[in-house]
Amino acid sequence: MPAASSLTERALQPILDGIAARILKDADWGTPAQYIPELAGIDPAQFAISVCDRHGETCSAGAFDTAFSIQSVSKVFSLIAALGRVGETLWRRVGREPSGTSFDSILLLERESGRPRNPFVNAGALVTTDALLAGRAPKLALAEILGLIRDLAEDRDIHIDADVARSEQRTGARNKALAHYLDSHGNLTNEPEMTLGTYFHQCAIEMTTRQLACAGRALAGLPGTHGMIRPERARRVNALMMTCGHYDGSGEFAFRVGLPGKSGVGGGILVIAPGQASIAIWSPGLDHYGNSKAGTRAAALLSDATGWSVF
Repeated sequence: MPAASSLTERALQPILDGIAARILKDADWGTPAQYIPELAGIDPAQFAISVCDRHGETCSAGAFDTAFSIQSVSKVFSLIAALGRVGETLWRRVGREPSGTSFDSILLLERESGRPRNPFVNAGALVTTDALLAGRAPKLALAEILGLIRDLAEDRDIHIDADVARSEQRTGARNKALAHYLDSHGNLTNEPEMTLGTYFHQCAIEMTTRQLACAGRALAGLPGTHGMIRPERARRVNALMMTCGHYDGSGEFAFRVGLPGKSGVGGGILVIAPGQASIAIWSPGLDHYGNSKAGTRAAALLSDATGWSVF
């Protein structure tokens, strides 16, 4: 196996093809998110992986041109946008610690007086979205998130799936409870329904793995992305992805993969190998944590094959 620092497209493509073949052979898919009707009926037996590497090449395998709902992967980009707008004051309203609880848990929010543990649990993402709104119309905040993702991916063909957004608005009772609990502690500055509507539409952004891998390049600090995200900010976002990006499965993901990653219940995972690559994986069947079951396995296989790890 070539050294991690010397992997080229020629060496990487067979690795991805082998991972895709292994995932399809194992056929251990998990179950799509059942609480979002638009996602519940998706065939779980699907897989895609894309890697943008330090040489400026993109390699993919599987259904890499299939668009999927990025869901909580969007929290990475809304966090970047919110930090760009309000800066470090955001941390007065949301913490930076792992939660050890499920992504939609209200338990710690009750214990800690309405200040979410981190920006990647749903309560924390609601606060981040609320900060990004900052009294603006939701369409302007959404345009900022979508514009950021399109700029990072260098692709304008990235959109919001209105059907998925409506589906979440109809069924998102737990998120509505979280928003109203935050509001009761004075940790929302906009009306809960406005923040919720913006958040649901943000989560309904559709991307392919190729687009998502390209959007993560600046977080990996790859050549050609200088100035897109400040290096110190990318470092901190990566740290949060490592410690909090997979909710109560974050420790297991770090143990198995050794890289920062952010999952979404649409089955997507964005993985960052700092200085080496940006990786996007999709398979819509989830494990008991709400993370892509086959996607997590594929990330571990890739880390083992390439030697990419922060440890």
